[in-house]
Amino acid sequence: MNYPRGTLIRNPTLTRVNHWITGGCFVLLLLSGLSMFDPALFFLSALFGGGQSTRAIHPWIGLVLFISYAGLTAQFWRDNLWSRDDIAWLGAINRVLVNEEENVPEVPRFNAGQKFVFWSMALLVPVLLITGLVIWEIYFSSYTSIETQRIAVLIHSLAAIAAIIVWIIHVYAAIWVKGSLRAMTQGYVTPGWAWRHHRKWFRRLAASGSRGPTPRVGGDAPRR
Repeated sequence: MNYPRGTLIRNPTLTRVNHWITGGCFVLLLLSGLSMFDPALFFLSALFGGGQSTRAIHPWIGLVLFISYAGLTAQFWRDNLWSRDDIAWLGAINRVLVNEEENVPEVPRFNAGQKFVFWSMALLVPVLLITGLVIWEIYFSSYTSIETQRIAVLIHSLAAIAAIIVWIIHVYAAIWVKGSLRAMTQGYVTPGWAWRHHRKWFRRLAASGSRGPTPRVGGDAPRR
């Protein structure tokens, strides 16, 4: 893919496809899961052809989500390792929340908030998979007791609620930080965006010269 001249590659095509498969599966699981969670939300099952088909489709979508998120984990786990940069960034979270990042400590490719989303989902997705398999009656009901299945349903529901909260935070942050959506739809960011939000990552790219033109890393900030 040809990226606009003077921009930095944030997410290659494969990464973006992987991300949107994961996101699409999550939304489908959210809708189908809610339809089975409470009778008041059963109307959502019409999106999947009714209650029986929703019950049949839901776990298969879950399997696709797990495989897809495993792909994201393989790509991003190194960039999401915790460091002292994250502690310093969290100390200035009040300025980040009001979109005043000029004096916020520099962060690499991902900040502490993004790492929280990544590792939360890295924990919750396997929990949802394991508990989902336990309550997948057509294939596994004969291997577990009713009591075990009831516990699995409870854990599955709580993990799903937690995942929905994390997903809301992720979507809100992507919309709030201007330019983030473009990074995951078109794959690139401007040097100004990188300078403002991920300055340590920006400096690394500038030092290596591996992505786009070599921007200035001292003195005036580059244009946004």
